[in-house]
Amino acid sequence: MKVYEGAILTVDANDTVARYLVEEGGTIRYVGDELPERYAGASRERLGERALCPSFVDTHQHFASLATFNAGLNVMEARSNDEIKRMVAEFSRTYAGKILIAFGASPYSVAEGRLLSRSELDEACPDKPVMMVKYDGHACVVNSMLLGMIEKDVSGQRGYHPDTGEMNQEAFFKALDRITGSISIPQLVANMQRAMDYLAARGIGMVHTVSGVGFPGDMDISIEKWVGRSAQSGFQVRVFPQSLEVKTALKRGLPRIGGCFACALDGCFGSRDAALREPYEGADDAGVLYYTDEQLIGFCCEANRAGLQIEMHAIGDAAFDQATRVLKAALDDFPRQDHRHGIIHACLPTESGMRICADYGIHLPMQTSFIDWPQEPDSYLASIMGERRASRLNPLRTLWDAGITMSAGSDAPCTDPDPILWMQRACNHSVEGQSLTPREALRMCTYNGAWTTFDEDLRGSLEVGKVADMVVLSENPYEVRASELGRIKVERLLLGGLAYRCQSQGFLSAVVKGIAGKSRI
Repeated sequence: MKVYEGAILTVDANDTVARYLVEEGGTIRYVGDELPERYAGASRERLGERALCPSFVDTHQHFASLATFNAGLNVMEARSNDEIKRMVAEFSRTYAGKILIAFGASPYSVAEGRLLSRSELDEACPDKPVMMVKYDGHACVVNSMLLGMIEKDVSGQRGYHPDTGEMNQEAFFKALDRITGSISIPQLVANMQRAMDYLAARGIGMVHTVSGVGFPGDMDISIEKWVGRSAQSGFQVRVFPQSLEVKTALKRGLPRIGGCFACALDGCFGSRDAALREPYEGADDAGVLYYTDEQLIGFCCEANRAGLQIEMHAIGDAAFDQATRVLKAALDDFPRQDHRHGIIHACLPTESGMRICADYGIHLPMQTSFIDWPQEPDSYLASIMGERRASRLNPLRTLWDAGITMSAGSDAPCTDPDPILWMQRACNHSVEGQSLTPREALRMCTYNGAWTTFDEDLRGSLEVGKVADMVVLSENPYEVRASELGRIKVERLLLGGLAYRCQSQGFLSAVVKGIAGKSRI
């Protein structure tokens, strides 16, 4: 039994700030302002200037991809291609893997204003195969050695550019299949172990992962299920298979389906293929809708009738409108009171679509990290969409006031999973009048995330009877100026009342046992 004394940010229905919390056996036994006599002799931790809040939930990430790329080289912070070349050259000297994977390159955050070329990667690393993945996860550049290995797979595919080494569209996915297919199961599990530790260091105790791309036989879905069952620390994993085939979820016993890739209705702003209702600035095209309404309505009706929770990627306003139309059609076909269908990203929502979300209870797993994002700067977004449309991006206050439930996700590995950054960006929106309060932002990052996958009865807030999944913060975000929220540190993650410890050497054997185990996934 342990007593926590100080600022207890419960994130309950009333946003109560209590003085005491008592944890026993991994469960919260008491929360309130006066400590009952029966707990007087328990071990006590005085928080002082610190604060205790629920553990954070990342409601949209690609966990297997994060695990794979996190084992490689992150170049997101580089501000020139010369710097990236130096990083690749230095990393290659000690890297022992078969293929060097770097991630996070953006033409919009480097001085040259373009991606590295194949020849530049050759200069940096001529003797090892290299894949430099673009920040949005929709394209890559390969060096000559890797191109020689994958040429038969990618030549003739749309998006194949051997002169520059850039692979996008189908060519990128073929290249990615080849890379992920070369990763052994033990290596993938070890990468997931390290990724879980990385997330826990940020105070994240639960992830919603979209899976089923790049790995043979959708191996990532199965392994993520096993990892979720076997995590010895109490870390929670909720798996969404990225498929329009309802049987993909049903045959695995998963209660949910959706994500990006096969479930993406459009592309992204970085590749100018996010679907817009009006053309991009100075162009005739308005992006791409990958499916017809009829195709999506058929999928959504089948999944909804099967009792599944549905999530789909929509970035542009045309895609957002389509997502709301098809989900509405499915719910009109077979009404469900508590379906918790969602639209991922929802970067450019429309008034008509927002009304459907509010009326039909459609939630939005959003990425506040996209606000003032160095990989996709506001200046770039304004240049391709115009100031008027750019000012409508990620309208958090408008959505919140409309009564639409929003949660927070990283879209990792596209952005670094950092809940403190999520709150800082949410409370300091680049568009005047669209910021949230710190209390709203914390709810978005905790309770709303647990609610999204029906976990709110056990997690998401600090209330009696719930699992003691908690984070100790260096300061109370309710008392820090919104502009200074970024200075707060995650000091400790507690899952089931115990301080998170890095996964043990026996993690792989625990995963094997998890194959036959049962838990919420």
